[in-house]
Amino acid sequence: MTLARNIIVFTVTVSLVTFVAFFGRLPAFRNTPIGFLHRLLIVYIPSTLRKLDLRFTNGRITNGGSRLGHYLMHDKHPLVVIFFLGLLTGSASLFLPTVWPLLRPHHKLLVYILLPQPYIFMYLSAKRNNQLYISTLNHAEHMRNYPYDRVLYHPGNACSTCRFLKPARSKHCSICKTCVARMDHHCIWVNTCVGRGNYKWFLALLLSTGILIAYGAYLAYLTLSPLAERQYNKYERWYKYIPKSGSNSSSWSTYFDQKGHYFLAYTSIYLDVGGVRGSGVGLLALLTWPLPLGLLAYHIYLIWAGMTTNESAKWSDWRDDMADGVVFLGHRREDTMHTDESSAPIHATPLQSTRSSSSSSPFPTPPETPPEDEEPPTTWPLESRHILIRTRTGQPPKTLPARIKSVAKDGSFERVWSLAAVENVYDLGVWDNLREILMN
Repeated sequence: MTLARNIIVFTVTVSLVTFVAFFGRLPAFRNTPIGFLHRLLIVYIPSTLRKLDLRFTNGRITNGGSRLGHYLMHDKHPLVVIFFLGLLTGSASLFLPTVWPLLRPHHKLLVYILLPQPYIFMYLSAKRNNQLYISTLNHAEHMRNYPYDRVLYHPGNACSTCRFLKPARSKHCSICKTCVARMDHHCIWVNTCVGRGNYKWFLALLLSTGILIAYGAYLAYLTLSPLAERQYNKYERWYKYIPKSGSNSSSWSTYFDQKGHYFLAYTSIYLDVGGVRGSGVGLLALLTWPLPLGLLAYHIYLIWAGMTTNESAKWSDWRDDMADGVVFLGHRREDTMHTDESSAPIHATPLQSTRSSSSSSPFPTPPETPPEDEEPPTTWPLESRHILIRTRTGQPPKTLPARIKSVAKDGSFERVWSLAAVENVYDLGVWDNLREILMN
């Protein structure tokens, strides 16, 4: 009983800490207990330990830990990938020989089909491709994939590291040391950024891993349940832990106490008949399969909303500023758009620049890339009609930046309190969003 309790507590604790550490930073959890636990784990506890270390060792311990943590979380290295693949391979190597003689042929066939998939999709997610990373050779192509929405992305912004204009929806990754197209996030589990070109393989990795782990938990239950039932009938000492079917609980605490003893008793029986190789791995699978599928559910929501993880954080910042009453909405002049609102995009010539294309620019531009004050037409079927602007005083803007003034319609801005009033030009509807991700 004590062994079962310790294994359960350890597994649940590791699963909870892993979930909080990696998913607690998501905007959806910002004002929830999960977000608080993430800040406690990542910010408050390290800060307290840092103060204690400065007092007693002049910061020697935390400086070393900080360098190690920075290397693990902010440098490009394969350690987490090796850990993930090692855990997957080790668990399969321990579990399958134990239950394999008890499996029927169709279950064995499913194992052959499901087990290789995480390895394949891991390779495809981590594989370098020209659609993901932006370089001087493909920069002009990426400039024509998405329009600037003038809410999250504005034209004329240059990357100070890569030394070229930033395409819409792109972001420079300090870990990969390059700009990433349709940046979603940098994933340490695949040791690369997730964005245009590999996002679909990342979703497939989450789905295949979640299904494989859940199937492993099911196989553990399927093969070990008959053995556990016979063990339960053999040893009557477990009866004192199992509540009788007709017993009445006098309170909720008594009810949960009985159920807790019931769960621990049967867990002990499963560990007895299956050991760590069978029951231990099965229990680990049972408690961890919601993690990849939960992250997949979050990304399905992002697809439905037509945004990336990076953009969800930006929209969250806008929502907080709207709640403070400092955000104002303006409309864009129709003559500054490349598309006709009532039809598909018009692939016309770019807008005439207010200065010659040969004029000097603080950043060199690759060949066939328009100058910083000129936007190329894109293949995207929509173009934003809205412009958002923040003010420090909470009063309507009296003077506008040049890049906004040149496209704003009659210069009038009205205060907005909700994101529902703002168009997301990158949201084409759930099916078109999904098709854009799968087909690029």
